[in-house]
Amino acid sequence: MGFQINTNVSALNTYRNLSSTQNSMSKSLEKLSSGLRINRAADDAAGLTISEGIKSQVNGLAVASRNAQDGISVVQTADGALGEAQTVLQRLRDLAVQAGNDSNSDEARTAISTEATSLVSELDRIGKSVNFNGKNLLDGSTSNMSFQVGADGDTQSQVSLNLSGANLVSVASSLSASGKTTFTTDDTKVTSLTAASTFTSTKGGVATSVSVDISSTTSVASAVDALNSNAAFSSKFSAVLVKDNAGVTTGFSVAAKDGGVVSVDATSAGAGALGAGVATSAAISFGSASAAQSSINAIDAQINAVSTQRSALGALQNRFESAINTIAVSSENLTAARSRITDVDMAKEMVNYTRSQILSQSGTAMLAQANQGPQLALQLLRG
Repeated sequence: MGFQINTNVSALNTYRNLSSTQNSMSKSLEKLSSGLRINRAADDAAGLTISEGIKSQVNGLAVASRNAQDGISVVQTADGALGEAQTVLQRLRDLAVQAGNDSNSDEARTAISTEATSLVSELDRIGKSVNFNGKNLLDGSTSNMSFQVGADGDTQSQVSLNLSGANLVSVASSLSASGKTTFTTDDTKVTSLTAASTFTSTKGGVATSVSVDISSTTSVASAVDALNSNAAFSSKFSAVLVKDNAGVTTGFSVAAKDGGVVSVDATSAGAGALGAGVATSAAISFGSASAAQSSINAIDAQINAVSTQRSALGALQNRFESAINTIAVSSENLTAARSRITDVDMAKEMVNYTRSQILSQSGTAMLAQANQGPQLALQLLRG
């Protein structure tokens, strides 16, 4: 190789190596200061994609765990109210057993009936008032609730809560101390109403009638709301939705507050849509020993129904707790997997940094030596 001064190849080579060493040392400093092996996509493109996917799962599992906790809260709220409902039902049963004695006077039976009516009203109030975050749980309006207890968008990530068997309003209606008439109808039939409907309660040969115009309503639910919001109607009657076991509305029932048998005027414009209705006697009665025995059976059926629903809620709560434990284990393992991809090995990186630091120092020294080479040409010029 010739002896040139315009191009110092040794200095250029040393500078290139020194620049590479400086870049390596800069990256090591970045990793050591952040604790991350991947600080930008260029550090490990494939690793970044994998780690971000795992991050989404870990974050989703954290939210899913909170969702499962909310599910437990809903279950506990419903179960607590159903527990109180069972206490009320047990007291009703005690009254029915007490009424089974013919030693009771008429006044005693009246007192028993008065307390029973009050207890049934309390069951209805509990059913209509218990809610979680504004969503009623025990009035039949909420039959199913879904809870996201997984990080993915598939059906396996959700758990369903079925509250169709926890309708305390229906329980209270079935145990109503007064007779009621059930109208089997649907939204289409209600829409076909053209004029007011007249409801009549007959008790002891005395009839009490109230006319209410619900022809402007468009559904069974809105018809029930219109009836109950009418002052004249609500002073004499009460109306509730009737649903089947699947939670589908099949009509509504009207009960007379004086205990009479309810009918709708056959000449009313609404009779064609509502029908004559099916009248039923009181589900529970304490007027005689035999009636009290029938009441015991009716109350036992409701106690068993509430117990069955509480058992289902308890099983679901255990499922939520198991889901939370599973989420915690999965989150821990996924976090460890992501850590192995993204976190830097501090000891290994410190070795790399030390190596780069030594090379940087030696490279700087050699660059200085390489820059001194062309000055030897001065000796030739001085000849």
